[in-house]
Amino acid sequence: MGGNTNTGVQALWAHPPLSTQANFIQCLSHKSKTYIPFSTTFFTPKNSSFTSVLESSAQNLRYLVHSVPKPEFIFTPLHDSQVQAAVICSKKLRIHLRVRSGGHDYEGLSYVSQIETPFIVVDLAKLRSVNVDIKSSTAWIQAGASIGEVYYRIAEKSQTHGYPAADNAIDARIIDVNGQILDRKAMGEELFWAIRGGGVASFGINLWWKIKLVSVPANVTVFSVAKTLEQGATKLLHRWQPVAPFLDEDLFIRVLIQVSNDTLPKVYFKAKSDFVKNPIPEIALKGLWKRLLEEPSPLMILNPYGGMMSKISESAIPFPHRKVLFKIQYGTVWQAGDNESKHMDWIRKLYIYMGPYVTMFPRQAYVNYRDLDLGTNKKSNTSFIEASSWGYRYFKSNFNRLVKTKTKVDPDNFFRHEQSIPPLP
Repeated sequence: MGGNTNTGVQALWAHPPLSTQANFIQCLSHKSKTYIPFSTTFFTPKNSSFTSVLESSAQNLRYLVHSVPKPEFIFTPLHDSQVQAAVICSKKLRIHLRVRSGGHDYEGLSYVSQIETPFIVVDLAKLRSVNVDIKSSTAWIQAGASIGEVYYRIAEKSQTHGYPAADNAIDARIIDVNGQILDRKAMGEELFWAIRGGGVASFGINLWWKIKLVSVPANVTVFSVAKTLEQGATKLLHRWQPVAPFLDEDLFIRVLIQVSNDTLPKVYFKAKSDFVKNPIPEIALKGLWKRLLEEPSPLMILNPYGGMMSKISESAIPFPHRKVLFKIQYGTVWQAGDNESKHMDWIRKLYIYMGPYVTMFPRQAYVNYRDLDLGTNKKSNTSFIEASSWGYRYFKSNFNRLVKTKTKVDPDNFFRHEQSIPPLP
């Protein structure tokens, strides 16, 4: 018996258990319907290009510092079937999955996991086709494309078409928790409702959007305001507020307040958001302006609402912010070596100051400007009560419907992140 035991031990040493990476690659090879060139699509921290791939579309340097957890590896699929295989294999091997597509990500949730490690990233950067059909006024867009690329491809075909919002998404192709590719008909109207503004990452992986193009005006007006109090910026903003939603429906006006013009595309930053229903009093605007001038590089963007947006029901899609005058985005940016806590403290105090002048019960926030100050999930055992702290701010009463949909399509909460929609137990 001793000889047999030794032979068994030797065999174990000769064939150690496969690593997570090796298991994943082996699984992908079997599950993918297309050939995967792993040398150019699979990146581990040992690869010289790992850092450049990780940082490629990450805009907030706060989530690239050494102390922030990094993925075990990054997979950059070349075909829809390879994304399918990644989902199937992640589920089979119980690997926590994050997905990064072409959009901005204020809190780094698509490439960082601070509540659950180890984790991997599936980066859709190589899936970025934009197919525009002007005859039908539609376009199919792969999830890896940036909004700039979408606008560019539309402009190649037409100078009078654009794409304004999620209200004009008319079809999609997503991968569900079982690794199936579903279009609008296959997924059903409840899931299609949920992914248009409810955060696809809570329900699956988006591969394609089909959008309806709309006619746009020949001219777009942008107002940039960088005035001091003495130059009348406060009065200008005070007069602008009540009329902003009632201007020409086809006219987009962006009011930008930026004290410093030395910001960079990739910086350390923190952002927050608000919605305003009633004009902010002039005295409050003076206080706001004073606080902006206290920060070296503050940013405040005001987007007027109204027009077609105000004519659509709050429950038409998960995005509920219809009956408001405008949206505010606050931001602060800094460079390496600066005192981060000082900047974070400033924007949080500014947010508290603005509390009496913005929406209440709930104080609304824009989900595309993710704000982890509003609360975070705790691993896979996400609770409805905890998630409500940000869920109602982002979605108002639509949050309940999103939870119901999540419970139906992903009851085990495979697709999750720090602010994902929770399933009911």
